Amino acid sequence: MFEIFEAVRDFTETGGQVLLVIGLLIFIMWLLILERALYVFIWHKQFKNQTISAWEARQDRSSWYAGQIRQAMISRVSLKLNGSIPVIQALVALCPLLGLMGTVTGMIEVFDVMAISGSGNARSMASGVSKATIPTMAGMVGALSGVFASTWLARISKTEKMHIEDAMTMDH
Repeated sequence: MFEIFEAVRDFTETGGQVLLVIGLLIFIMWLLILERALYVFIWHKQFKNQTISAWEARQDRSSWYAGQIRQAMISRVSLKLNGSIPVIQALVALCPLLGLMGTVTGMIEVFDVMAISGSGNARSMASGVSKATIPTMAGMVGALSGVFASTWLARISKTEKMHIEDAMTMDH
């Protein structure tokens, strides 16, 4: 078990400070994704049923005013469904940008070593190159995993909104 922590520590030291920021960003992103998934699978059904029941309990379901109330109810369900999806999408977009920042800082270290040593010694530049490539890889992995999850959540949100619109019919 201790070897795992040691390997993670070595990996983060190799990637530099930017890798820690990327790791924190990915952790927060996946916490938000997990929260949205739990909401969709556990709490949304109850809220959806309450909203539909409240609509069905109304006597007036045909006037313009009733249509506005229906739209407000659907909007509330949609807002609760979408919750933190825009934040997740923003974090997905930040991952590769932070990876690029890691690339730049790693390359600055490479150029620093070249300036100090006065040569292009591959051994002395190796740590800078790894600090340039590891954050880039981590940012891309985080972005790819987040893109799939946020697309899935957005699709579920859109589908659930359509289902509630269909369930809440207007009397004519």
